[in-house]
Amino acid sequence: MDFREAERQYEDDTIARQTLPRTFEESAARHADSPAQGYKGGVYDRTLAPDVVEPAPPGDYENLTYGEVRDIVRNLAAGFRDLGVEAGDRVGIFSHTRMEWAQCDFGVLAAGGAVTTVYASSSSRQVNHLLGDSGAVGVVVENEELLARVREVEDDLENLEFVVAMDHVADDDAIPLSDVYERGREAFDRDTYEGWIDDRDYDDLASLIYTSGTTGKPKGVALTHENFRENVNQCRKRYGPRPDRGDAPAITSETRHISFLPLAHVFERLSGHFLMFTSGAHVCYAESPDTLREDFGVFEPTSGTSVPRVYEKLYDAIREQASESPVKERIFEWATDVGVDYHEADDPGLGLRAKRAVADKLVFETVRDALGGNIDFFISGGGSLSADLCALYHGMGLPILEGYGLTETSPVLTVNPYENPQVGTIGPALPDTELVVDESVASPEQRDRYDGDVGELLARGPQVFDGYWELPEATEAAFVQHEGQEWFRTGDVVEIRDDGYVQFLERAKQLLTLSTGKNVAPGPIEDAFAASPLVEQAMVVGDGQKFVSAVVVPNFDGVRKWADREDLDLPDDPDAVCRNDRVYDRIQQEVDDVNENFESYEQIKQFRLVATEFTEDNDLLTPTMKKKRRNILDRFADTIGDMYDE
Repeated sequence: MDFREAERQYEDDTIARQTLPRTFEESAARHADSPAQGYKGGVYDRTLAPDVVEPAPPGDYENLTYGEVRDIVRNLAAGFRDLGVEAGDRVGIFSHTRMEWAQCDFGVLAAGGAVTTVYASSSSRQVNHLLGDSGAVGVVVENEELLARVREVEDDLENLEFVVAMDHVADDDAIPLSDVYERGREAFDRDTYEGWIDDRDYDDLASLIYTSGTTGKPKGVALTHENFRENVNQCRKRYGPRPDRGDAPAITSETRHISFLPLAHVFERLSGHFLMFTSGAHVCYAESPDTLREDFGVFEPTSGTSVPRVYEKLYDAIREQASESPVKERIFEWATDVGVDYHEADDPGLGLRAKRAVADKLVFETVRDALGGNIDFFISGGGSLSADLCALYHGMGLPILEGYGLTETSPVLTVNPYENPQVGTIGPALPDTELVVDESVASPEQRDRYDGDVGELLARGPQVFDGYWELPEATEAAFVQHEGQEWFRTGDVVEIRDDGYVQFLERAKQLLTLSTGKNVAPGPIEDAFAASPLVEQAMVVGDGQKFVSAVVVPNFDGVRKWADREDLDLPDDPDAVCRNDRVYDRIQQEVDDVNENFESYEQIKQFRLVATEFTEDNDLLTPTMKKKRRNILDRFADTIGDMYDE
């Protein structure tokens, strides 16, 4: 039986049409004694500890069972009701990803409210827009720093009635989360609680998630219980323990998931939160993306979800550790080449199998052990992943299954199945998801290059939102009539192959049009640098110009290792390193290697090295680590201008 047909037919106890709080209640009943949340010690000054949750030892973790988390959620729901939250009210959550985020999410939903998510990196101005636009009646903040940003703008927030703090803060007007819990514990009535849940309809608002604002003011994406729950069902059909999947790794109650992406973003909210808790999985909260290697060792997870930038940085760390000497570096490079060859071979012969076994013993076992030793697979979304980098992970026995979606689609539209991943694609559509393309949007170059249907991806399915919050014109523009039906416009140019797998090509709005009339997609060119030991980041430019150029951020650790081997003494100042002629010439080789894979008009003719890494802190990346292209163009306007002035 084809896996798509098996998905359509598959049913189990987790697949249902019910609201999110009802889903959590039923999952908690099925898995009451199983671990639900793992949390580290020595990170937060939690108000819930020690009276509600046991403090975890620094550097180690403790668990809460589903039964324990259910009790916390019930009491928080009653506590939020006691604070004045009524059915349909919006409550903001302004925090990094941590166990209290998840507990408050389910607590607000069970109280009948809807959650407005706020990135922890949001400025006071952004907080004002997100809480003000949504009409939030309250907000749960993480700590003193985030509380201060709310205080700066609270006079503008006419609907805001309360502020709750997860950690201890020196602000008598902020309500400790432990107090919300205690209010709820005293007021909780089981029948009343069940009534709050039963009163919510499947198509009621569950969350407002605001777009990242890379193309203008953030818009509130209104997602219902149905949107999220149906997407959980669809993902469960792909990754659940279907009989036809045999012993392939599945998302079940045995899954131990490491969560570190922002829960404010729809990707982690669905894949690392709603899907996992529905499946009875054990969700473990990493300290931050910067501590991932340590956190993998602590939690020993079986799965994780992330964006391409994190996989790039994780690979850089793996390569750096494995390349402590020239000999080790050569062994690592040989092993990764063997791993990729093995992964890509339809039928690896005896010789390649033997090489793979040696590479596994010398390199890959150590890499997997450094990540806890139990990883079955990773999921990648939220951006385009380099096919070369994806193949390298597969070669090391750490398969990355790339998927695709948008905030407006709750988010998953496509994702690679474990049994038949196609590197370089974002997988086939999920069950009950229809995809077509609008060919008029594709460039002539794209239509000529690919054999499948090429154009802007249009989508239909139960996970697709109905509209933006109080923005009817923007909502109307997000949909288009195609062959007599209404479809959501993704804004992304893709190829739908004959086998149904989808290849992401480029954001339609990011296509560069050269003065020669040629269209260039910058994404694939930038992705081609992902596995380079000397290039940290690259952004391709050239809209309206005769040729393509790039702003390149060197990988300074890699550059210094190369310089040591070349007996080249480099200055300490990163800007001075960028001006070094030999460094420029060496990175020119990396550029030349990338150029070989592209047409002449797509090749980088000029580039400049800059010492400033694109980060969220300097407003050159979104919270989900996508490039803010307009900001980068503005920041390096003189540098870019110099390339074309010459």
